[in-house]
Amino acid sequence: MTANALDAADDLIAFVNSSPTPWHAVSEAARRLTAAGYRELDEGEAWSLRAGDKVFVIRAGTTIAAFEVGEASPASSGLRWVGAHTDSPNLRAKPNADLKRSGHYQVGVEVYGGVLLHTWLDRDLSLAGRVLLRSEQGLVSHLVDARRAIARVPSLAIHLDRNVNTDGLKLNTQSHLPPLLALESGGAFDLRGLLATELARSGVAASVGDILAFDLCFYDAVAGARGGVRDEYVLAGRLDNLAMCHAAISALLEASPAPQLTRGLVLYDHEECGSQSAQGAQSPFLRDVCARIVAAHPRSEGGDALARTLHRSFLVSADMAHALHPNYADKHEPQHQPLLGGGPVIKANTNQRYATDAESAARFEIWCGHAGVTPQKFVTRTDLACGTTIGPITAAMVGLRVVDVGNPMLSMHSIREMSAAADVPKMIGAMKSFFAGLDR
Repeated sequence: MTANALDAADDLIAFVNSSPTPWHAVSEAARRLTAAGYRELDEGEAWSLRAGDKVFVIRAGTTIAAFEVGEASPASSGLRWVGAHTDSPNLRAKPNADLKRSGHYQVGVEVYGGVLLHTWLDRDLSLAGRVLLRSEQGLVSHLVDARRAIARVPSLAIHLDRNVNTDGLKLNTQSHLPPLLALESGGAFDLRGLLATELARSGVAASVGDILAFDLCFYDAVAGARGGVRDEYVLAGRLDNLAMCHAAISALLEASPAPQLTRGLVLYDHEECGSQSAQGAQSPFLRDVCARIVAAHPRSEGGDALARTLHRSFLVSADMAHALHPNYADKHEPQHQPLLGGGPVIKANTNQRYATDAESAARFEIWCGHAGVTPQKFVTRTDLACGTTIGPITAAMVGLRVVDVGNPMLSMHSIREMSAAADVPKMIGAMKSFFAGLDR
């Protein structure tokens, strides 16, 4: 494995470790973009753009679009986007979260997205998210992250469920998932008190009464790392889909200059629960951004310029893909079995669960070729239901061409997922070719 692959994998792990929630992921993305010379735009203000501008805009704290303005009119050259999503399946605290049962203080949780529930048992959990505070300046939002093991969902001993290994584990999401945070015998505990303490650790003075609301996610307190006897694996939570967010950011910041092209990324929230929100892929967010780029571009052509721009635009929808599982090979389509370490995967589904068609697949093949990468192909078994991505939704909402791709992984939607370090720079390389305009 090359030093480049190890460096890229370690940077991915650093990104994931800094992003326990979508709010933190967007904050980390904005930090990296700002360090590279990007400036933030306000969605509520008028935009003035010049060729060479590098800017980003954030919606609701969990969705971000960043782009570099090219010299050519968007109506003539189109826009190039890489899209991914910032959210991952997890357990989220309910608004009235405090529980006291059988000598323990607990937190009531909702299941967010398609959680692989059994993987959350017997894990050391931390808690992070955002807190909304009353202040003299009005309503303010602060990120919070406990950064240590403060909770656990213990499994039931086999002595009390003798048939669990033969009949399978059955979890009731209301009764069996609330994490344990403290013993009653140790004194009173409540979640808002914990949040006030954690805010104080980060330099924010707030009383319990100042806390008006919160969005809080539990996550695996064990940091991501490389593993395997040769350190070939990336082992971390939220690889689906922070790994593709990281690839998009890295590619945009590392791509060769292409002065004529306007190119960027869009990282959405709420993919894991259907994308139907003000900041999800079913929102008008990206179409609005495209329209504003067209209107504010120094070579704006007016009239039907937006329609012409979208006709010439392209989005690489990047969401992690299913690698061949050696213990369950029969679950995979025999002619389409992507391997960890085998490079980017082009995902196709004739019923439009993925937006790939022959033309968009061929274009991605070209970009991979310029990066010295051979892509793999994935089609789900005909007798199994196929998942979906932001790709078809964005294609329908915005009206541009889309290819669905992703790096191969195992343990998708587990609290702790698995991919290959060697795949990290391969996808970044393909995206860089796309951003550089290497279309032949």
